[in-house]
Amino acid sequence: MIGRVLTVAGSDSGGGAGIQADLKTITALGGFGMSAITALTAQNTLGVFGVEAVSPAFVRQQIQVVLRDLGADCCKSGMLANAAIVHALADELQDYPELPFVLDPVMVSTSGSVLLDPEAVDAVMTRLLPRALVVTPNIPEAEVMTGHVITDLDGMRSATRILQDKGAGAVLLKGGHLRGDELEDLLVFPEGHEIVLRGERIKTRHTHGTGCTLASAIATGVAQGMGLEAAVRRGNRYLRLALLRAPGLGQGHGPVDHGVTIRPEWHQS
Repeated sequence: MIGRVLTVAGSDSGGGAGIQADLKTITALGGFGMSAITALTAQNTLGVFGVEAVSPAFVRQQIQVVLRDLGADCCKSGMLANAAIVHALADELQDYPELPFVLDPVMVSTSGSVLLDPEAVDAVMTRLLPRALVVTPNIPEAEVMTGHVITDLDGMRSATRILQDKGAGAVLLKGGHLRGDELEDLLVFPEGHEIVLRGERIKTRHTHGTGCTLASAIATGVAQGMGLEAAVRRGNRYLRLALLRAPGLGQGHGPVDHGVTIRPEWHQS
């Protein structure tokens, strides 16, 4: 099953995050990627220097023409720019209640730029969080969404409970912003069952677009008929390889190597 994935997100002129990262990831994992662009950004590995939001009506039109013709097996969202676009996506998803939806609550860039205002955060919490199969916040995003400071695994557990109390289904809380040589991601299912995904931290500055990449990898797995745990585990493996083989581009937070799985050495890993 090839797996059709519609990503609704912003464009990254530097090619390491956003729509560009999403489509590269989906292709590398054998899926078919489609897009609805929510914003154009002028950015590179040093930061975000400009944002031009797309009109909500045109975002809706992009979604509509894709779903009516090509269809999708999973939808994934990233940077949504403003509250009106959040509502536009939520309204379109209402017409496809069976379509799995992966919510990457993009609120802060790797370089620290704020990408979503408070009104838009509220819209994500009320309109999209309850609709998602899984939400994939990092620590700063989870702190914004819950209002709690997170410093360790117990704090991550508390945050996932708060998110589920607010309507979330499954939560994948990524622990990369915490200290320590061991990385811990926490996957909690709607019924409360949890899995802690542990791995050695990869010490690199090339982390641009990692959240977009992981969420798109998970969405691709879901689109291909994988269970959520299997999709998350494959996504983690893919991201680790992409980090290890980062091309070393840029002066700041450089991109990962999204092409790892379509290269011969992948089969020897």
